[in-house]
Amino acid sequence: MNTLFTQAKLATLLLLSYLPQTNASQFFDVLDGQFDASQYLSENAYGFLPVPIIITDPALDGGLGVTGLFFHESAQDRDKRLKSMQNSDNAAQHLMPPSVSAVIGAYTGNGSYFAGGGHMGFFKQGRIRYMGGGGYGDINLDFFGFGDISLSKPVQINTKATAIMQTLKFKIADSAFYIGPTHRYINAEISPSKLGDLVANLPPEWQEALTELLTRSITTSGIGFTLEYDSRDNFFSPDEGLKYELNYLWFDDKIASDVDYQLTELTALHYFKLNKNWRTAIRAEVNFADSEEFLPPYATPYVDMRGIPAMRYQGKAVAITELEVAYQINLRWQINAFAGIGKASNDFSDLTDTASRITKGVGFRYLIARRYGFDMGFDIAKGPEDTVFYIQAGTAW
Repeated sequence: MNTLFTQAKLATLLLLSYLPQTNASQFFDVLDGQFDASQYLSENAYGFLPVPIIITDPALDGGLGVTGLFFHESAQDRDKRLKSMQNSDNAAQHLMPPSVSAVIGAYTGNGSYFAGGGHMGFFKQGRIRYMGGGGYGDINLDFFGFGDISLSKPVQINTKATAIMQTLKFKIADSAFYIGPTHRYINAEISPSKLGDLVANLPPEWQEALTELLTRSITTSGIGFTLEYDSRDNFFSPDEGLKYELNYLWFDDKIASDVDYQLTELTALHYFKLNKNWRTAIRAEVNFADSEEFLPPYATPYVDMRGIPAMRYQGKAVAITELEVAYQINLRWQINAFAGIGKASNDFSDLTDTASRITKGVGFRYLIARRYGFDMGFDIAKGPEDTVFYIQAGTAW
């Protein structure tokens, strides 16, 4: 449900469309007279917000979409929240109401589309958190192979899929730890745009197995648990703190899965404020699908970094490290530089010997909502094959 969080952060894009109907003074900070969305968000962070989406990933050939966010709270809770926001130095903790629902639709340049929705609920003052959603997509993506098994040239694979994903987390005492069950279900129909191109470009020893995998209807259904530790000082654009998340899921025929395997996902994010002007952040991620057979492309871990198109490098085992350094020019503006290394292999023990995929880039951020410490900006990243442009709302991770 990262999509739901991302769309909530992107709500500030609506400022341009609402400007003609809103008091212009809401968009300028009394502190420095610069453009700022703090007052607008504090007075309008409830009800319904339509959020435009700009897709820049070259794997999808760009695209556009829209998300509708629905905020749920009683009038009493709303008034209490707004009062807390106006009197708080860190109003970001009060931005999201107890629950938010979303509907989303998007269409891309290569003919892909997606429609769906989700819900994020907070109960008992945030001690219980639910995230869930689902939808239907018709997605076209180039398939390059798995790990060290590479096609002589990529083949476009179409995936028509219905997906449902849910997570329920419970806070452990008064700590920053959360734990709870998680569930993922995808029913998909996979087919190449041209079967002849697929067969002709597969290595001979893998033609039968991969042709069967990439021309079938398949269901993956898994249940497991999630464990999270989150001490970040800001949900949107953190300067300090840690976030660790471990997901472990079992996929089994007893719960309607056509393939049996275990999926482990471990993500570690570290944010450090070095001094008044400098900060750095480190990301480390390891994903491993323990399976005796190949998995469909949508279920296979892939290198997810700025500068690399979605699902370009896939394998049962994936490892990623990224470093970002940012310099604060003044209150509003900062520039950043980043670099990363990703590896994908079909065997966890072979990761160290697998070719490294290196990315690097630069960007900038503007403090668009000072009260929330919420930045927006752009990144340009150079990967092994592509240079990719990103619109960023808050942290890139």
